[in-house]
Amino acid sequence: MKKLLLLLALGLTTLSMNAQDLRNANNATIGKIESDGTVRNSSNSTVGKIERDGTIRNSNNASIGKIDSDGTVRNGNNASIGKIDSDGTVRNSNNSTSGKVCSDGTVRNSNNATIGYAKGVPVRYAALFFFFDFFKK
Repeated sequence: MKKLLLLLALGLTTLSMNAQDLRNANNATIGKIESDGTVRNSSNSTVGKIERDGTIRNSNNASIGKIDSDGTVRNGNNASIGKIDSDGTVRNSNNSTSGKVCSDGTVRNSNNATIGYAKGVPVRYAALFFFFDFFKK
């Protein structure tokens, strides 16, 4: 029984360390976010990284923004460009709702239409990918 539990624990750890796909509304892969915060595009090229402290980096490892502990998203000049609420609601710099990342990974725009999926991706990471332009090229 102990061996079985150990094998299950190792299997779950391995699964949680894999990159999680980001998909559009048609379920096509548009990117990935790895467990260390590395962000990849649909061609699997690294386009940035989200550090544990909230620093957002581009593919050249330059700091291009930050997400504060309260969910405030800042650009490279430290100006607030939006916020991600604890319930997954994403707001722009005018505090208007841009959309939401639901707990099941469904990503919706301000009209509640599904624009993508981010199952298994931390809500803040998914919101940064779908609603802010840090990783667009």
